[in-house]
Amino acid sequence: MTETKKTATKIAAKTTTKKTAPEKKATTTKTAKPATKTTAAANGTSVASVKLSGSIYATGKRKDSVARVYLTPGKGNIVINGIAMKDYFKRPVLQMILVQPFDVTKRDGAYDVVAMVAGGGLSGQAGAVKHGISKALEKAEPDLRKALKAAGFLTRDSRVVERKHYGYHKARRSTQFSKR
Repeated sequence: MTETKKTATKIAAKTTTKKTAPEKKATTTKTAKPATKTTAAANGTSVASVKLSGSIYATGKRKDSVARVYLTPGKGNIVINGIAMKDYFKRPVLQMILVQPFDVTKRDGAYDVVAMVAGGGLSGQAGAVKHGISKALEKAEPDLRKALKAAGFLTRDSRVVERKHYGYHKARRSTQFSKR
């Protein structure tokens, strides 16, 4: 009887003694400085700069790309990932895709756009930025919703690449038929 009590207490002692993580130091509350591009680059994160704090924000998506779009009243400058639109999207078709929401709503040169886009290829990124610009324009001026919706810019294009299936070379490409 005493033997079983001793083993039971040993088992209980083993299960209760767990290593705990070292305690973190208490952080003191300091006055928070607004995030700027220099502090964001130093931390390795992409945080919007102070200039964008009063702008209209929207997220656009297309394929595997996600674009965070900030719209501010301005002269029509479009900057993507810190690079001018004409340098980031060199193909004229992709540049045309980005300005379509402004053409449909007749707001050419009325807003500056700063977009951070990641994932996918250039075509998907252009579509994601266009979707984000359209959503931001709708937030800025709700009267533009009818024109943007009629053009199909507010609808998220949900087409994505089909996954590869087992036994196939690609999603639907099967092996070559051999008669012999």
